[in-house]
Amino acid sequence: MTTNTNVTPSLDWLVDTSVFAVNRVPAHSDHVYYETLDQAKAKQSMPWRQSLNGKWKFHYAENPSSRPADFYKPEFNCSYWDSISVPAHIQLEGYGTPQYVNTMYPWDGVHDIRPPQVPMEDNPVGSYVRNFNVPEHMEDMPLYISFQGVESAFYVWLNGRFVGYSEDSFTPADFELTDYLQPGENKLAVEVYQRSTGAWLEDQDFWRFSGIFRDVYLYTTPELHVFDLSVQARLDDTYSEGSLKAAMLFQKTIPAGAKIMGSLYDQTGRLIQEADGLFQKQTAVVTFKVDQPKLWSAEDPYLYSLYLQIFNEEDQLVEVIPQTVGFRRFEIIDKVMCLNGKRIVFKGVNRHEFNARTGRVVTEEDMVWDIKTMKQHNINAVRTSHYPNQTRWYELCDEYGLYVIDEMNLETHGSWQKLGQVDPTWNIPGNLSEWQDIVMDRAISMLERDKNHPSILIWSCGNESYAGEVIVNVANYFRDKDPSRLVHYEGVFHAREYEEASDMESRMYAKVADIIEYLENEPKKPFINCEYTHAMNNSLGGMYKYTDLENKYPMYQGGFIWDYIDQALWKKNREGQEYLAYGGDFHDRPTDYIFCTDGIVFADRKLSPKMQEVKYLYQNIKLDVNDKGIVLRNENLFADTSAYDLVWTVRRNGITCWEEKLDQLVTAGEQAEFDIDMPASVTAQPGTYTIDATMRLREPSEWGEAGFEVASGQYVWEKKAAILKATGNLRVVEGDVNIGVHGHDFSVQFSKAAGSLTSLNYDGEELIETPPYPIFWRASTDNDNGYQHSYTAGVWLAASVARRCIDVTVDALAEQVDVSFTYAFSIAEKLHVQTIYSVFPDGSIRVKAHCRGAEGLPDLPTFALSFRTSADYSDLEWFANGPEENYEDRKHGARLSRFQNTVKTNGTAYVRPQESGTRTGVRWLKVTHVKGRGLELRAHDLPLTCNVSPHTALEIEQANHAYELPPVHYTVLTVSGKQMGVGGDDSWGAPVHPEHKLSSGVDHHFVFTINRA
Repeated sequence: MTTNTNVTPSLDWLVDTSVFAVNRVPAHSDHVYYETLDQAKAKQSMPWRQSLNGKWKFHYAENPSSRPADFYKPEFNCSYWDSISVPAHIQLEGYGTPQYVNTMYPWDGVHDIRPPQVPMEDNPVGSYVRNFNVPEHMEDMPLYISFQGVESAFYVWLNGRFVGYSEDSFTPADFELTDYLQPGENKLAVEVYQRSTGAWLEDQDFWRFSGIFRDVYLYTTPELHVFDLSVQARLDDTYSEGSLKAAMLFQKTIPAGAKIMGSLYDQTGRLIQEADGLFQKQTAVVTFKVDQPKLWSAEDPYLYSLYLQIFNEEDQLVEVIPQTVGFRRFEIIDKVMCLNGKRIVFKGVNRHEFNARTGRVVTEEDMVWDIKTMKQHNINAVRTSHYPNQTRWYELCDEYGLYVIDEMNLETHGSWQKLGQVDPTWNIPGNLSEWQDIVMDRAISMLERDKNHPSILIWSCGNESYAGEVIVNVANYFRDKDPSRLVHYEGVFHAREYEEASDMESRMYAKVADIIEYLENEPKKPFINCEYTHAMNNSLGGMYKYTDLENKYPMYQGGFIWDYIDQALWKKNREGQEYLAYGGDFHDRPTDYIFCTDGIVFADRKLSPKMQEVKYLYQNIKLDVNDKGIVLRNENLFADTSAYDLVWTVRRNGITCWEEKLDQLVTAGEQAEFDIDMPASVTAQPGTYTIDATMRLREPSEWGEAGFEVASGQYVWEKKAAILKATGNLRVVEGDVNIGVHGHDFSVQFSKAAGSLTSLNYDGEELIETPPYPIFWRASTDNDNGYQHSYTAGVWLAASVARRCIDVTVDALAEQVDVSFTYAFSIAEKLHVQTIYSVFPDGSIRVKAHCRGAEGLPDLPTFALSFRTSADYSDLEWFANGPEENYEDRKHGARLSRFQNTVKTNGTAYVRPQESGTRTGVRWLKVTHVKGRGLELRAHDLPLTCNVSPHTALEIEQANHAYELPPVHYTVLTVSGKQMGVGGDDSWGAPVHPEHKLSSGVDHHFVFTINRA
């Protein structure tokens, strides 16, 4: 590379598509290098690399005209400036405003501009200064600086002299500093602009930040240095013979007499073979033939270790390069994507780099947590939405085993889609030749850095940038440069004339019916959902409909959930309480508000209840269970089941009564049946029985402890008990207003005026704070809001707060007392609800709720009875589907079991309060106080759907943040037969699937009993 030391920087570059890299070192591989073989094998920090992370002097200006333009000069005194952390986002260090927008550009409605213009009067500038001395062991050697990530454009000076300029926030920008150095202390100055031509290409669905947000370091190179390394591990057509080629581009011409020795080791550290390199001017090649190599896959991420030792002409070792190698072959066979000859199914997620405190500045601890969480929940693939990630992420994917779609830093969503409508009248890059080089530069930077990672199976040409010749040229570049991988681009869906931009049919949020239509009509390409089952807060309903396609259609090859982690930021409210904030909470305008919280993991890296469903639906090992046996289906492509124990457990009413471990070994792609054998006495008593079959890690792994459960299946059956009649006497007092029913140590009171049960007193304790009434509304979810459910079904909200009791009847029988209330509603004359309370001598109350349907009304969100007891009754014990919340369209991962929690912990801390905490399949639920007394709700014939919360649905409906909820005074119990599902095909118009709705035109009823706990 030649550095031009006489370039004069210009602000015009910020709006010039032809200027995006000045004096930048060409893109190259991300390999590391050492002085000795021992250093390389120890994987220690590079001695030839010096971090510049830490505190830098900093000045913030709202626009270029107010910046200190001469700050880079040696005589400019920056000592009085503030200090800022590097890496960090400027907006999270106390300057400017974080802004969240999705598809629109952040200046929409504020500045009337078109690309490549940027609003210079609204273009924050960060001026950074760092003084450094060249480390002694790096003196008299060429010196470089690497910026791993700067958003979105920046200028660099050293000792007052201009060094270079770069755009592209998410790939490295390296510059040579050698010619600018001075003895002793050197002044490094960096000027970062938030807006540039690059900002038009970075319209991703994320927070808009700026600044130096990835590592910065100095590095030097030895006398013979491999500038770029390309490792190609290939397999023959039988997948049994491997060839390994390490192609090296040196920084300068290789002198005669120099040599290279390559050594290949297996995963145990055993030397496989050695080979000498062949030189030609500035390049060298080392090749190996490997018979029967162990193959890399997500199931078994087997990595070889390659060491390249470079010797100078005096036979002195000058450089050692360690490089992990994975042998694998990814290709399309008969229109199906195959890894090592086997059809692959991506069980994936889209992942933003994100931390709730530091934004896109993520640590290795964050990354390791993410990748272990993915492995533990059967996620096998990740799409780097929508930009290249830190190098360390790809190394972890190599090591732990994740398939990667590596996506270049390109999204121009707001240029072609407005309010969801396709309008490409001024889209970029399209067919605009002036955008070709700046876009291609991003593709080159990604591929050259990441090309040696076996985890990367697919290059992606970016996201949501419509289509056109510019992107087609990028796709062809990927194919020409790297035929070992496939190319992905979803945008051709909107412009089929550019079909060649993608090797696969990729869609976002396609409905299942549309996918089936594609697959059943002579498809030309394999199909993936690059984004699907939008996981916005309480969501992911109906995901099973997509995973059901996996074994029905060979060309359906899975998808990537949107998305992995909520993008919410910690903030303090007026009272100093810290909370997770979303768009608009920083007074950022324009904004897309709550739309940044659509992860299956919360922003504070706590698991969402949605992960329960993901883990089950993504499991590669299926367990079909009945009372006679277990069918184990191993749907892995390569791995057998030897790493796991098969354990089956019998429980009666949630209590374990038998458990065994079975010997098993099922090869990939096969299945086996195992008999269940246990004494008859185990299931002799009446009760609800479950058989749970689980696959558990036999030994600790990199991502899970021994005993960790990776797969499960359950069978449930009932063994009915004889119903015993309650004995004792009841005393009925029918007053003018109230109806009292009294028995031993209990009393029940009904009010004709209130039209409901008003008192339930067991052993002197009152359990009814507010009476039970029919309710048809649940707190709205974000998905509900997305398809305007409150507009279409808002009559049910009115019916939930306004009713008239039109009839009260009392029937005092010998064995029970029945009190019946009938309610009418203004929303429909035919709509009636009858609630019958039957009080028995033992103090139990059977409750029958019946809703007579009325044609012409929208579907019901729910039909339930809801009442409040004191907040002192805060301890919960369930025999229900769990342990996490679950809904009619999101309950595959839930298992019938017995579990405990509290009213406070039962709900889910979604960033915006909404419906949460519901359980389906409820057999019984106990609500007790600290002394263990309270009440029990028990299903009578069919299982119930129940919710217990500190707040009513209407209180939750009014809150935009958890701190806006009122103080807790009550425990709110809501009992129903069913509640509508939560949906999740998308969050902007897709309703709940019909089979998970409640029709208003039919009758609904449920029965349960209330007992003392």
